[in-house]
Amino acid sequence: MVFFRKIILVLMVLMAVQGVVAQDTVLVTLPDAIARARGRSVDAAVAINRLRSAYWQYRTYRAELLPEVNFEAKIPGYYKQYSSYQNADGTYSFVRNNYLNMSGELAVSQKLWFSGGEISLNTSLDFIRQLSDNKDNRFMAIPIALTLRQPIFGVNTVKWDRRIEPERYAEAVAQFMSETEEVAMSTISQFFSLLMAQENVDIARQNLANDEKLYEVAREKRAMGRISENDLLQMELNVLDSRSSLTSRESDLKSAMFRLRSFLDYDENVEIVPILPGDVPDVDIVYADALDRALANNKFAKSVRRRQLEADYAVAQAKGQLRQIDLFAQVGYTGTGQRFRNAYDPLKDNQVVEIGFSIPIVDWGKRRGKVKVAQSNRELVESQLRQETQNFNQDLFILVERFNNQRLQLDIAERADTIAQQRYDTNVETFMIGKISTLDLNDSQSKKDLSRQALVNELYMYWYYYYQIRSITLWNYAAGTGIDADIEAAIGERF
Repeated sequence: MVFFRKIILVLMVLMAVQGVVAQDTVLVTLPDAIARARGRSVDAAVAINRLRSAYWQYRTYRAELLPEVNFEAKIPGYYKQYSSYQNADGTYSFVRNNYLNMSGELAVSQKLWFSGGEISLNTSLDFIRQLSDNKDNRFMAIPIALTLRQPIFGVNTVKWDRRIEPERYAEAVAQFMSETEEVAMSTISQFFSLLMAQENVDIARQNLANDEKLYEVAREKRAMGRISENDLLQMELNVLDSRSSLTSRESDLKSAMFRLRSFLDYDENVEIVPILPGDVPDVDIVYADALDRALANNKFAKSVRRRQLEADYAVAQAKGQLRQIDLFAQVGYTGTGQRFRNAYDPLKDNQVVEIGFSIPIVDWGKRRGKVKVAQSNRELVESQLRQETQNFNQDLFILVERFNNQRLQLDIAERADTIAQQRYDTNVETFMIGKISTLDLNDSQSKKDLSRQALVNELYMYWYYYYQIRSITLWNYAAGTGIDADIEAAIGERF
């Protein structure tokens, strides 16, 4: 019975869309629409681009933890100029310089995440050729040098990044998967909007056909004196109202179809015929289980951890600015000579150790004030996170309760639709033999229409609640599996 009803519904919708020259008609189920929206809609493209941006930010962070190789060169540098020179008696004079300079340095550096410093291994070669009278050449080589730069009391940015950046990327991935479910929610809204418009056109066409038939019967009865003139006029008004309603409903159908067609990226000549979903997932969701999955998977839970870490990092930064001591140390070998080989033989030790510090003597409490501000901001963030967590838990509880109740509401709506249709069919037959008035017939027709619309609306709410819970918990309750995505395939890149 349901199958034939769907076929009749499809045929009537094809007749309803007038004035549109369609080159192709597409029968679309709800799963088909969701799958297409996830791959073709603008919302899906925005989600992927947001994920791609987060991916490159995370990839940049990971690259900063790896050794970096740099080569710097100057080939050549030519100088012909005057520069100041201090004589033995303390006076200054200007001397003319005319020389050619070339240099090159190869360095391998590595950040130290456990200390926040940086260690590098360097090798370099410098060459100077005097272009004045003596035409002298000089080489200076540093075959190998080990350099360490280490802040003593400053904040360890690398260590904090190792804690924050993975949380930020995990939050972005969870947000992307939630947004794919939100795309499904948008699809459901658009799909059922068209489906409701389709049902309304079907109802309006059926009502017009019935009203025209009943009006003809009423005219015959009036000719025989079996009904009053008032009843006949009422039946004529019903026909006019049904024609006006059909025109309005057809316009609504075209508008809803245009919106869904654009959302799903169909050609403008494609005519979409949505199929009323038959079965719904038979699941019963427990709030405690949904909360556990949401706290493990949802972007909100990961955002809470990230924001807490960022607040702690801000306090650490403010404390690190109270005093600052930096260590610079370099050990290696160096050599000079007028020839290239003399720059490497013999070699001499080259050692540099520098310790610099900056400690404020009088700053009128400015730095300690910044620490207090950071600590206050951290307490504010913690309070906000507690409030947001309570609201998150409360909203999820209400959503789970509504979803679990929605199945009963759907069953009631299905039964009410069946009864209302049977009552209207019975009243039509009864009116034909003159047993009820037009008021009773109009009432049964109105109840039939409202019951059908209520059924479609309850079905829409069921699917919307279901995907809303999926977007929060990232769990497919129908399949009993987690919602995951091939992130590398989604962004088209690989680490």
